[in-house]
Amino acid sequence: MPDRDESPPPQPADNLSSLQANLESRRAKLGRLIARGIDPYPRRFARSCSAADAIAQFEAADAAGLPDDAPPLRLAGRITSMRVMGRAAFLDLRDATGVVQALLRRNVLGDDYALLSDLDLGDFLGVTGQMMRTRTGQPTIEATSLTILAKGMRPLPEKWHGLRDVETRYRQRYLDLIANPEVADTFVQRSRVISGIRRFLDNRGFVEVDTPILVPIPAGAHARPFITHHNALDQQLYLRIATELYLKRLIVGGLDKVYEIGRVFRNEGIDQDHNPEFTLLESYEAYADYNAVMEMVEALVSSLAQDVHGSMQIPLGAHVIDFTPPWPRLSLREELQRRSGVDIDDYPDAESLTRIARQLGLEPAPREARGRLIDKMLSVYVEPHLIQPSFLMDYPEDMSPLAKSHPDQPGYVERFEAFAAGMEIANSYTELNDPAVQRARFAAQEHLRAAYDDDEADRTDDDFLTALEYGMPPTGGLGIGIDRLVMLLTAQTTIRDVLLFPQMRVLHDESERER
Repeated sequence: MPDRDESPPPQPADNLSSLQANLESRRAKLGRLIARGIDPYPRRFARSCSAADAIAQFEAADAAGLPDDAPPLRLAGRITSMRVMGRAAFLDLRDATGVVQALLRRNVLGDDYALLSDLDLGDFLGVTGQMMRTRTGQPTIEATSLTILAKGMRPLPEKWHGLRDVETRYRQRYLDLIANPEVADTFVQRSRVISGIRRFLDNRGFVEVDTPILVPIPAGAHARPFITHHNALDQQLYLRIATELYLKRLIVGGLDKVYEIGRVFRNEGIDQDHNPEFTLLESYEAYADYNAVMEMVEALVSSLAQDVHGSMQIPLGAHVIDFTPPWPRLSLREELQRRSGVDIDDYPDAESLTRIARQLGLEPAPREARGRLIDKMLSVYVEPHLIQPSFLMDYPEDMSPLAKSHPDQPGYVERFEAFAAGMEIANSYTELNDPAVQRARFAAQEHLRAAYDDDEADRTDDDFLTALEYGMPPTGGLGIGIDRLVMLLTAQTTIRDVLLFPQMRVLHDESERER
């Protein structure tokens, strides 16, 4: 008899009556367990080790030829397979580290063997026993006692051994993790990326800080905010769209190197690389400019690729993305002219740029600011071609109200965005620290908001301007979208695959949830 049955478990018909029958069966089994005096949801179970450690220790002892007298182990996990053969049964128990097979024998367990009839796939079970090897060589724990740890009251997904329905996977991530254990690897890697970022910045003398999430002015980025209300203060507040202006206040205050990793919120659409809430790294370094930040980004991302992936070359679809420094430095103006044939300096206002954009086949909104038009042209003509890591440098002032003017290019600022696989992963400025110029830039943004009905234009933050008037040293700032970076480093093609709980439309009908 084989130790593993590779055939899928029996699956009910995909209809509500079958689900109801399964639920009733599980409720009846729960009732029988309680009637026997068994607590189906005990408070704790002291495991001696994980499934992976149990197997590794057994294999090491077996390879060393040690006697088979190791102390009993206490293992636990979710039942993901059951093969009952009369007086014996094999169960697969899965924990976060892997799967261990358990052998249950009637003549060993005695009355406890009867518990088998009240177990289902998805239940959590604790097993005490010693490791042994079956006839086919499978490391297995032979149970001498059983402990029910949690009775599952709903069946696993119909195709629990390989859930593929995308909607279900994202909406009920717990089912995705149960059915597709490899999914957890992406989120383990995500954790390693964030830890690696912290380690990298800490080693460079940066200080991690926290700034407000609820803010009175949603400034620091071009984005539409989420609005809320504080009852006690009777004040309208916003979820932050960036951490920039608070972090720069800290530079003013004398903290020369600061960073924050946290959620920001932008009331925007959802697509393969956008989610309304996302994780953002922002860092600010006094006495640095955007050239210094460029070098830091190269070093950071290439080191993360090496740590997480074991290489600076990462396959992604039809490409191999090579994060080895240095990355190309490309002029925004020159690259856009090369790709589209348009020199944006020949079109100094929104009206003239709108006309040429329409000639190119683009569809500008009836009233669209020049900076927004340039951004749209970049997204069509330039960004899709930036497959290998590249820096797009020196943006028009229209697009960058918080960046310092370029000394050699009037109308441009010292700003770069980093791209890879056709997707923006980082944004950086030499920060504007002249309070009079910053006030004028904010005023220009407010004009754009009114003139073009642009509710994503940046907003004036008077308290930040007051802080600037106390003096801010030359500063290099950086923002990195953690989610997009994780997409690249784990070879995922949609942001939803690197967010445990991506934003989804709420289901109001319970029947919609049933498969």
